[in-house]
Amino acid sequence: MNIRRAKGHEASELSDLAYRSKAYWGYSDEFMEACRDDLTLSPAHIEEHEVYVLEDEGIKGFMSLEKDAEQEQWLLGFLFMEPEAVGKGYGKALWQHMVEVAQKLDIPVINIHSDPYAEPFYLSRGAKRVGEIVSTVFPGRKLPLLEVEIGKVRSLE
Repeated sequence: MNIRRAKGHEASELSDLAYRSKAYWGYSDEFMEACRDDLTLSPAHIEEHEVYVLEDEGIKGFMSLEKDAEQEQWLLGFLFMEPEAVGKGYGKALWQHMVEVAQKLDIPVINIHSDPYAEPFYLSRGAKRVGEIVSTVFPGRKLPLLEVEIGKVRSLE
């Protein structure tokens, strides 16, 4: 297993992976199409943010940390796994890498706009639910708003 910085030319591959990963939860085709733009990365996005891929005989997942300069907050923008890689420890490895990157960048708190199905994973890794946010795709749909204090995160066991 290897975790490395993503490259701009991988934007399309990572966007497709994010789409497959979201679809894993059984959302309808209509729902998935509505989410496509939010699941799409550009080469510029990869260059401007902290985007990392996990490889193990191919890319198995990726994550990104993104600075919201307006609100002076950091966001876990993406954390997606190939569907066949779910439950194999890759997500935990990417989470741990995210924590290490945050420590190096001296980021005290990271916000997470979580998919409801992913919330238990984040909570199990030390995140706390601090409220809800309105979906950018579906008005009226609310999503879990989580935050993680980097200094309080449990390491991999």
